[in-house]
Amino acid sequence: MPILFSSPPIISFPANPRNSSLFHKPKPKPFEFSRVAAAAAAREADAFTEKSSYLFELSATDADSLVDYDLKKIASIYKKKPLILLRRLFQIGTTFGWWFGSRYVDQLMERSDLMFQVRAAELRKILVELGPAYIKIAQAVSSRPDLIPPSYLDELSLLQDRITPFSTEVAFNTIEQELGSPIDELFSEISPEPVAAASLGQVYQARLRQSGQVVAVKVQRPGVQAAISLDILILHFVAGLIKIVGKFNTDLQAVVDEWASSLFRELDYKKEASNGLRFRQLYGGLPDVLVPYMYAEKTTRKVLTMQWVEGERLSEVKDLYLIEVGVYCSFIQLLENGFYHADPHPGNLFRTYDGKLAYIDFGMMGEFKEELREGFIEACLHLVNRDFDALAKDFVTLGFLPPTVEKEAVTKALTGVLQNAVSKGVQNISFGDLIGNLGTTMYKFKFQIPSYFSLVIRSLAVLEGIAIGADPNYKVLSSTYPWIAKKVLTDSSPQLKASLEALLYKEGVFRIDRLESLVTESLRARTDKALVKKQTEDRDSRVIVKEVLSFTLNEKGTFVREIMVQEFAKGLDALGLATLDSFTSAVATSIPFTSSSVSSLTEEDIINLRTFQRLMLLLSGHQRRESFNGEVKEVSPYMNQKTYAEEAPLVFYQLASVQDILPILSVIPELPPEVLQQLLLLPGDLAGRLISRSVARTIRRIFL
Repeated sequence: MPILFSSPPIISFPANPRNSSLFHKPKPKPFEFSRVAAAAAAREADAFTEKSSYLFELSATDADSLVDYDLKKIASIYKKKPLILLRRLFQIGTTFGWWFGSRYVDQLMERSDLMFQVRAAELRKILVELGPAYIKIAQAVSSRPDLIPPSYLDELSLLQDRITPFSTEVAFNTIEQELGSPIDELFSEISPEPVAAASLGQVYQARLRQSGQVVAVKVQRPGVQAAISLDILILHFVAGLIKIVGKFNTDLQAVVDEWASSLFRELDYKKEASNGLRFRQLYGGLPDVLVPYMYAEKTTRKVLTMQWVEGERLSEVKDLYLIEVGVYCSFIQLLENGFYHADPHPGNLFRTYDGKLAYIDFGMMGEFKEELREGFIEACLHLVNRDFDALAKDFVTLGFLPPTVEKEAVTKALTGVLQNAVSKGVQNISFGDLIGNLGTTMYKFKFQIPSYFSLVIRSLAVLEGIAIGADPNYKVLSSTYPWIAKKVLTDSSPQLKASLEALLYKEGVFRIDRLESLVTESLRARTDKALVKKQTEDRDSRVIVKEVLSFTLNEKGTFVREIMVQEFAKGLDALGLATLDSFTSAVATSIPFTSSSVSSLTEEDIINLRTFQRLMLLLSGHQRRESFNGEVKEVSPYMNQKTYAEEAPLVFYQLASVQDILPILSVIPELPPEVLQQLLLLPGDLAGRLISRSVARTIRRIFL
């Protein structure tokens, strides 16, 4: 639930709160309602309460037993309440039956377009009546403008923080009971009405009496636990029927269980406060990210007190920079620390008035284990580089496919389905298109969505939905992949190092194309506003050179540096042979009646020369810009010695361009001292490798 609210209106504290009609100054007995007012309030039961199982409360014993999600306990409770269960089934069936029936009649009468907006409003009203479980589902889909028609999107977006509030009298009594003190001892000021109301609770703005800090006080709806537990029991049963009847591969009941577990954790505000403090510790220091402070000492299972912040919804301001900040923050959450916000709908992401991205509501969080994070990174890497054989293995590792699946058949199917989707380059890959293209293949090979992954997909899908609202051409993978590339190039994980090595080498041949692609993409991983401004061509070249040298020469770039130094040594060795061949050929042609010398260059040497040339271009900031196809051009095995001798000088002259080397030399004085120190060690390392290669080649030619 958001603790910020859109502008207008923005409620602010007046200089003299005693004279304010906006905020209530508590007295020893702040709320004494007349019997007439109380009766009127009782008669005006809102639809949310009337039809969403709020007509009963769980006993204290039952409520205490449902602190955590336990389907067996829920089933045992409602086994004793069969009439309530039957009544709820009847409510759900008749409510949805009436709506779908109305839609069917509209089609028969050819008035669907005319009634579209009316039915959208009716659907929102139905979801409100059915209660928090259905509202939560609607909140997830309301963030996808590419999937939901505008009329439905507008209506469903109202479910994020504009649910009918419950009685303020009940809310204030709950605050006093939970925190154990009269409300006037807790707060010097508090708003007389909630500033926001959602499915699980509602928020008041207040000022702490002791410190004077302005805070948000969230109070849980009475009876919400009973409503959610009953609906989850029903949804779990329905998911089982759908799986059997629809022959789904995915364990839909496990997906419901995963979602239900997170929803139950969201009902415990003490856990939410703990989540918020942890989230603040991990991500509060990121540039332009704001995570409000939680007052754990003034928080219980039903009342949460946290820092008050103001702003407007990210989906309404269309700030592309903050969307990029959100993508970066999501990358850090999912793939660095594994602790992520699993409910980033538009009501929970805000732009503060000083231009920061504020995260709100930490009830629904997810944990992504390290081995799964690395598997996900590898899958993205293999997808972009069109290594579908490795991608099939990744799907097994992540639990999407059973270990017994025929991997060759899966590889062939993935190649046919995904080849076109990724051929346009990573910046044009659509998350939605990939899922759509995989539909038939997923069914054929019994793909299943692991329960742990449902929240990850939801988090990414919601974020992409918000971004699409600001930019219809936005691709979340395009914005995330640069960070993935940077992590693969710099991470110390043995698994990711092995994946990088396997990606860069095929049957012992170095794939310079893939290194170029990874380095180029990693340079797009930026959050600093100054870095995303357009720069001149000269400036761009220097920035690229400096960044490439900095990351390859620091501690994190050790593994990539070793690979590059090894390939440089191979290239210099081949260059020496080419130079010697050129000199020998020149001497031979100048002597009359002497046949031209035979080149000592091999096919491998020519490949090493080409790689050396492209490494120089990469370091000089002039790497190729063509779309990456993931393949190194093959050298024909039938290329004769004369062709080798002709190509070697050509590569040599291309390397001799001062214009290419100048940017490298010009940025060296600007490098940090530790990077310069590492740079000074490279000549000795290269010399050692060259000597080793020369000795090995001499021995090979003598004895073999």
